[in-house]
Amino acid sequence: MCGRYQFSAEQCEEIQRITEMIDQKYGAGAWQPGEIRPTATAPVLLAGKSGMVPELMSWGYRTAGPLVINARAETAAEKPLFRESLAARRCVVPSTGFFEWDAAKQRFFFTLPGGPALYMAGLWTLRNGFPCYTILTTAANASMQPVHDRMPVVLTHSTLRPWLEDASATADILHAIPPELHAAAADGGTQLRLW
Repeated sequence: MCGRYQFSAEQCEEIQRITEMIDQKYGAGAWQPGEIRPTATAPVLLAGKSGMVPELMSWGYRTAGPLVINARAETAAEKPLFRESLAARRCVVPSTGFFEWDAAKQRFFFTLPGGPALYMAGLWTLRNGFPCYTILTTAANASMQPVHDRMPVVLTHSTLRPWLEDASATADILHAIPPELHAAAADGGTQLRLW
């Protein structure tokens, strides 16, 4: 599961470039960086003619029931809510990391070792004329299992463009074991080695 993530431009040059492009397109103040929560407006990356293009969307598919912020990678192709998005409306959710809580309600911040940006596989759609996105999740790998049994589908730099542009690559990306992550106590405490 992924219910909160961080988007901090001051920590990462890649995220700073996305922020600048969003501000140029939508104007400063169109959204609030920092900790991104469900229903918040935040940048996602879409396929463009000459690369990835940032757009602002709302986090969560609005349905007749509860807000849907995550989609299971294992079943997205079968679910009517996600099937068309998986086939034709994939996005990349940029971040500097995501938060997860363990059974004792301690919050951890997960990042990708060796790089300040962490990209997650997402889907998008229009609901009542407004664009919104959801984050795909998969079974937790060894670095995540001590905290939670689910985690976002983490994209590497080499899978960003295939995820957006190559529908034939989606199954392999969704079923790949995610890269190992680094966990730290979210209160800014000592970094923890959980695996």
